[in-house]
Amino acid sequence: MKVEDVCTRSVKSCAKNTSLADAANLMEEGDCGILPVLDDAGKVLGVVTDRDICLTLALISQPAADIPVRVLSTRTLHTCRLTDGLREALGTMRTNRVRRLPVVDGAGVLQGMLSFCDIARAAKPERLAGPTDVTDEDLALALKTIAARKPPQETLSPASQATAFA
Repeated sequence: MKVEDVCTRSVKSCAKNTSLADAANLMEEGDCGILPVLDDAGKVLGVVTDRDICLTLALISQPAADIPVRVLSTRTLHTCRLTDGLREALGTMRTNRVRRLPVVDGAGVLQGMLSFCDIARAAKPERLAGPTDVTDEDLALALKTIAARKPPQETLSPASQATAFA
């Protein structure tokens, strides 16, 4: 099974100048916890999560309407493509300890979003799975890695991270 078979194609997104308040409103409208940050051509520059917004607002004494998304940092952007296999995408999530991936084309333009839950809905029991299928065991192993506690030196506050969208 491929990413294109299970990913969400209609995705809310924002620009680097979008305020945190507007980003939070977009997340509420889209019933999602992540927004791809796009340039004018639709290329993914990074992502902003509901957690990023909460932590930033807790650390910066400014109204959410006055803080642009660009002040947040995505250390590294991890993506996948529509033609990638689900096992490959799950491997990217597991290796990089992320639960969601922007789906991009060869130019980095947003095509959709793939979540761990999207893959979970497509997973099969081991006894019914083919060689390219994601199994329930694959999910459990990936979730164990993704959910592992980070060592203290890896945990940085949003205010101490470099700006990624500048």
